[in-house]
Formats: sequence, C-alpha cells, structure tokens
Amino acid sequence: MKKKDKKYPAYTTDFFPVSDGHRLYYELYGNPKGVPVLFLHGGPGGGIDESDKRFFDPKRFQVILFDQRGAGKSTPFATTQANTTQHVVDDIQKILKHLGIKKVMLFGGSWGSTLALVFAIHHPEMVSSMIVRGIFLATSLDMQHYIGGGVRNFFPEIWEDFIALVPVEKRNDIPAYYLAQMQSKDKKIAEKYAHAWAYYETAMLHLKTSDKRIRKGLKKYPYVALSILEAYYIKNRCFLPENYILENAKRIAHIPTSIIHGRFDFICPPINAYMLHKKMPRSVLHFVTAAHSSSEKEIEKMLVSETNRLATGMEK
Repeated sequence: MKKKDKKYPAYTTDFFPVSDGHRLYYELYGNPKGVPVLFLHGGPGGGIDESDKRFFDPKRFQVILFDQRGAGKSTPFATTQANTTQHVVDDIQKILKHLGIKKVMLFGGSWGSTLALVFAIHHPEMVSSMIVRGIFLATSLDMQHYIGGGVRNFFPEIWEDFIALVPVEKRNDIPAYYLAQMQSKDKKIAEKYAHAWAYYETAMLHLKTSDKRIRKGLKKYPYVALSILEAYYIKNRCFLPENYILENAKRIAHIPTSIIHGRFDFICPPINAYMLHKKMPRSVLHFVTAAHSSSEKEIEKMLVSETNRLATGMEK
C-alpha cells in the first residue's frame, strides 16, 4: 500500500459549530493522553487529508486536525462569508477550549505556518511549541512574489499561462479578477478559473514535476475551495496589517520553535524563514534540499524528526 493511500483511523470525528453559521469538521487521532498537537492545513482552503497524520507517532501524540472555514468537510463549503484570519484564530481557541486543551504544539506549513504564528501572537499562553514549514509571512513582498509576477523568474511559462486568462486592464488585481470568475454563476467559467488557479500553485510545489503529474493530481484533489479562498485571502492581504508577524514576533520569541524551509521553495521565498528565525532566538532553522510541498522527502523527514524532538520532555 502506498503511503499516500494509507489509512490512519481517527478515534473521534465530529462537527463543531463556531459562529456565523459555520460548522467545522474535526478529527482526533493517536493517543488521547499523548502530547497535544494541532495540525493547521494550508491554502487557505486546502482542507485536511488522511496523509496529514503520517507525521505523528500515534502512541506519542494526541493530534487535532480540522477543516478551516469553507474548506474540506466544513460547512458552508468554499464560502467567503465571515471568513477571515481573525475568524479562524478565534475558531482555534474555541476548538481547543471545547476539547479541554490548555496548551498545544502547533504544526503548520505554508498558510498553516501563517495561521500558527498569528494564533501564537494572539494566544502565546496556549502554545507549548511550534513546527512551522514553508513560511508565508503574508507581507506585500510575499504577495508580489506569489501572485504579482515574482515567480516569473523561475516559471515563466506557468506565469504567462496564468495571466493569459486575465484581461490586460485587470492585471493590477489578479486575485480579484480570478475570484470574480470563480464565483461566476456560469459553472464552466467558474471551473475553468478554479482549475487554472490550482494548476498554477501545483506547478511550483515540487522540485520534480510535469504537466501530466499536475493534471493527474488535480483530478484527485478537491481544489475548488483552495482556489476560491486563496484568491479571496490574497485579495484582502490575508486580513493582516503589513509585516504583522515579524513586528509582533517578540510576543512569541520565548516559544520553542522549529522552522523548516525548502532551499528551492518557489512559492514562499527562503528569506521568510531566515527573517523569522532572526526574530525568534529560541527557534531552530533548517534549510533542506526541497521545494515547497510537505511531501518532499527532505521536508517530510525533518518534520517528523523535529516534531519528535520538541515533544521530548512534554509527555504527560
């Protein structure tokens, strides 16, 4: 059985009502008496996957996984209504309180790293440690790199295909145009733009890829929420003030943190990880030979190793 097809049975699955009509799907996996760790998926809109549990020793960890607003099995699906970074930060606090967890290890990559850092800034007293990967700081530079043409230096053909669907006069706000098309009442147009957005990101996830691999992957992956919510969040600058994370890093500088970043990450520039590390004296920075995806072998290996290292001494 391939690793990606392996099943990791949860001991609890349920829906948790939060606010504004949102119901969040969550799972508990591993040891109910183990070290609590909260898995924060990427995107926004990426949702959780069975394979996300592979990073955790089920005998050692109590793993909490949930689909953020609009993602995965949470309802309503792919909605932008009452869906902001602050809403999700509040959701995390509510879920942890509902489960009776006072302090938790945060584990997040890409957008999940952004969310982990922002939650920790808001609630440092609830965070025991952090494992963050593929750091996205949600700054103007991040936005400009990912969706404003910065990646063109590495993927010129992918960039040209992506913006070809946007009229020249609309290219000053690409996420807004894509979002409008993805929310079109014409299902063919909505699907066309959602697929194009997902293809654009997927093309840059791995060191080795191909058009065939990307298209095959997208046939299996429910990318609609990812595409809509990514465009929506980026259009709104992730609902964060400029340079919010680095300017507030002093609030979380005491938290033991492992930062893992692919040296050849084309989506989130490695400088992000370095700048975060410099702001957090207790952090450990690992650059590995990989791109952005957590399925890259060197990233996966380091995530498992660092999660186990940070858990040492935290066992109940």
